[in-house]
Amino acid sequence: MKKAQSMSSPAKVETPSCKRCRPADSPGTTSPAGKDIVDILESIDERLSSFDARLSLVEILHREFKSLKESLEFSQQQVQRLPAENAMLWDSVKSLAKNVTQLNIENKKIKETVINLQARSMRDNLVFSGIPESSREDPETTVRSFIKTHLKLPEYTVKNIGFDRVHRIGAPKTGSGRPHPIVAKFGHFKQKEQVKSHGRELKGTDFSVNNQFPREILERRKVRRSFIQKGSRAVIAVDRLYVDGRRAATPAPLRG
Repeated sequence: MKKAQSMSSPAKVETPSCKRCRPADSPGTTSPAGKDIVDILESIDERLSSFDARLSLVEILHREFKSLKESLEFSQQQVQRLPAENAMLWDSVKSLAKNVTQLNIENKKIKETVINLQARSMRDNLVFSGIPESSREDPETTVRSFIKTHLKLPEYTVKNIGFDRVHRIGAPKTGSGRPHPIVAKFGHFKQKEQVKSHGRELKGTDFSVNNQFPREILERRKVRRSFIQKGSRAVIAVDRLYVDGRRAATPAPLRG
């Protein structure tokens, strides 16, 4: 009887172990509380990933900053060396300027010495200007004839004149125009002075007889004339120009 009742009873009593095995707690399902935990973990993971990215960026920025700092330190070192280097360069420039000044002084002295030597080497020379020239002339014969005819020296005196060299200045002319001057170097200074003293015979003619000088001295003679025209006392002693008793600055040489 009791067995029949037991078989026909639809009620079933749940045990504690059965409660743990309910479908809501099965492995394939997630409770609301579990879902919240998963969301939190996923959010934490995302934040960690973002933090890692930021940390990587910070490391990159740190390296860039370190490199920039090293570059800045190097630049500062370079800037700190600039004053000393500039001082050294300035000392070098001053030394070079001093050397250039000294070289200019020495060069001027050498130039004056050369001019002086040229003037001394020309002290026995006379320049005859205005004498007609021909393609087959003998300059010495031309000068002797000129001295006899135009300077009125006796023939025997002319025959006894000794020349070291006689030549025209410049290439022979091919057309008309003023003839080239003739330079005559006398063997004896007294004979040269004797011929020059007769230059007065050429007054009013197209001829002239003058001492030969270097180009620089000729320029100084022109400057001398300009000072004289202004009322100053100007003289030339060998190769130097003096104005009112003081040596004048050397003018620039002629060009050409």
